[in-house]
Amino acid sequence: MNASATPERFSVMTGLILVMLASLPRYALEGHETRLTLLLMAAGVVAVAASFHWRMLEGSAKRQLPGLLKRLLACLLGGGLAIAVWQLISLGGVDAILLLSHGAALGLLIHVVSLLWRRPATD
Repeated sequence: MNASATPERFSVMTGLILVMLASLPRYALEGHETRLTLLLMAAGVVAVAASFHWRMLEGSAKRQLPGLLKRLLACLLGGGLAIAVWQLISLGGVDAILLLSHGAALGLLIHVVSLLWRRPATD
């Protein structure tokens, strides 16, 4: 396996942490303490991995991060908007807790797919 530190991977790890944190209210309100604990532990593990990844990034890669993080934020907001529209159509209203967790997950998916489309071909 030839994995190297890239700003794209760091932005995806940041997005994954945000998705996990966005799901916390859902599990807390529904009384799923075991899932809540596991989610917090997983978020902690990803945060530690992201911090190591940050330290391995070169200076030029770190300068790319503000643009990638803005793109991640835009994707998260777009995912939230798409889920809100879907909930309005299918449910007749918006469930804020589901909107937060599902919107963040969809936004991260959009971010990852957009990064894959943008990636140059290596042959």
